[in-house]
Amino acid sequence: MSPQQKAQELGIVFEKQVPGYLNLCIRTGSQLWSSGHVSTVKGKLGAGMTTGEGYAAAKDCASKILNSVWNAHGTLDGLRVLKVLGCVNSAPEFIEQHLVINGASDLLHTIFGKDGDGYHARSALGFASLPTGAAVEVEVIFEIK
Repeated sequence: MSPQQKAQELGIVFEKQVPGYLNLCIRTGSQLWSSGHVSTVKGKLGAGMTTGEGYAAAKDCASKILNSVWNAHGTLDGLRVLKVLGCVNSAPEFIEQHLVINGASDLLHTIFGKDGDGYHARSALGFASLPTGAAVEVEVIFEIK
């Protein structure tokens, strides 16, 4: 099954986007760079939000990114995930940012293959706040094979 088919089977929604203030996914050479996509869920990890809730928020970010990639490239097929940057709205004592961003990584592994095109480099960082009070923000760099 192709990545596009896997994503659709998982219920990822692909809808045409209206261009806005910033480009949500831009092509440069053989790469696609996403802007940061914030979770629908708002809150702070370690201060009212659990790691599991953060994991779901990171997965939500990755789903939004896939829609932006689809809008820029027309398909998820023929792509390799290179790099994921995950930003977590964290209380000072919260230390499970990496477990939160697993929500995005696991979705990408499921769609592109953990041992193949979905195997990526990653950073997971904690922040005092994120735009709009979002719990998580994620950005991804893809290679067009």
